[in-house]
Amino acid sequence: MTTEPLARDGRPDRVLEVWDDALTSCDPLGFPGYEVPGPDTESVRTALVELGGRPAVWIDCDFRRAGGTMGAVAGERVVRAFDRALRLGAPVVETVSTGGARLQEGMVSLVQMPRTVSAAARHAGAGLRSAAYLRSPTTGGVFASFVSCADLRAAEPGATIGFGGPRVVAQVTGAWPPATSHTAESALRHGLVDAVVSRTDCWRWLASAVGARPAPPLAPTPGRPSRVPRSRPAATPYEHLRRARRPDRPSGLEWAGWLTESWTELRGDDPAIRAGLATVGGTPAVVVAMDRFAGRFGAGAPGPGAYRLAQRAVQLAARLKLPVLTLVDTPGAHPGARSEAEGLAGEIARTLLALSRLPTVSVCLLVGEGGSGGAVALAHTDRLYVLDGAAFSVIGPEAGAAILYRDAGRAAGLADALCMTPDELLRLGVVDRVLPERTEAVRASVAEALTGAPLGARDTRPDLATAAALTSRGQPPTTTDES
Repeated sequence: MTTEPLARDGRPDRVLEVWDDALTSCDPLGFPGYEVPGPDTESVRTALVELGGRPAVWIDCDFRRAGGTMGAVAGERVVRAFDRALRLGAPVVETVSTGGARLQEGMVSLVQMPRTVSAAARHAGAGLRSAAYLRSPTTGGVFASFVSCADLRAAEPGATIGFGGPRVVAQVTGAWPPATSHTAESALRHGLVDAVVSRTDCWRWLASAVGARPAPPLAPTPGRPSRVPRSRPAATPYEHLRRARRPDRPSGLEWAGWLTESWTELRGDDPAIRAGLATVGGTPAVVVAMDRFAGRFGAGAPGPGAYRLAQRAVQLAARLKLPVLTLVDTPGAHPGARSEAEGLAGEIARTLLALSRLPTVSVCLLVGEGGSGGAVALAHTDRLYVLDGAAFSVIGPEAGAAILYRDAGRAAGLADALCMTPDELLRLGVVDRVLPERTEAVRASVAEALTGAPLGARDTRPDLATAAALTSRGQPPTTTDES
């Protein structure tokens, strides 16, 4: 494989083997005027390469070769590449620019979409990683098949990205798409790609995305809290909660930066929740962090898309057999009309379901306010730790007072009754441990839990808390055994 087509994007460390260059294109339809590409002008070329001293399989689909379109030979090369990567136990990296399906090969071209997706699924099912770098243009059936199945996706700045290219959109809808559509930047805003990466950084990003090289640390956001504020104990639970909400108090994103050594972003469409492939105390993990200072619907109030990102992150951790760390800080999920229309309750439930099914250890750290189901969605974990300045409640006391008393002014009194402070949460058995707000101590506790927490405690802890609550009122303890 020549590296010339990738010269503008750099190149892998080393090309070890070039595959299937003798596989020759055909003309299955006898299409008039179809100039069948030669072996080395076919859109897709594949190779075994070296990244960071490790083997990886490279799929290169280039618009400058036959428009980057996928016909029988291109599809066959992709399928063989994934299956070889499966046998080798190697990740797959993809560099892509494409016009989609090859029209001159008709339905023989179109069936390459499910073929390549099935091959990608076989590879993913073995717990192997994949990452794609999208150049301009990336459209049509290639984008809508194996490329969109990659675990992580990045795009070059300004690239045209979309299922239907702008010309197709104009023909089908009668209008050209707006300038803000079909771009890498639009795809990033909507969580369709995880990063916009310059051509010169293409291979650095691909290598870190598949774990061949360490990723850089999570960069702090300018103007955000840089330390945990020190203060004396609060006189009342409501004062404690108000301190947990202070604007100078760090949120989940700050703690994610302090607790991790590396970070490769998993992007969603609602920044109230952020996620990344990371390392914590040298242990590879997936981290899901709530950010009280950001959000599509309102600061710190996650909407449905935020929980979909959390599900994606947890499901990726399950497939890669990585532990999960969640960082909770939210007054609650956003309950507005748009959130409800997009299925907020179902997305919270599916986030809990993803954590329930996770076959690896999970740890939650409550760093600020934990409000209602929007917070507990990320707290169904094998270890649940709470910082000594944080609070967790069935509902915010203001909303609770409005429900119970029709008077939000009674929030302070209700906060006393809701038992939301760390000591009360520990007494009730709903958390495992209260941690002092010292970064090094928190990092050590979290790192230890990610490697040593008992798998399945996510169910045991709430069962025991429920049993204790029933027993304290003279009720029989709960059981899951009906026999």
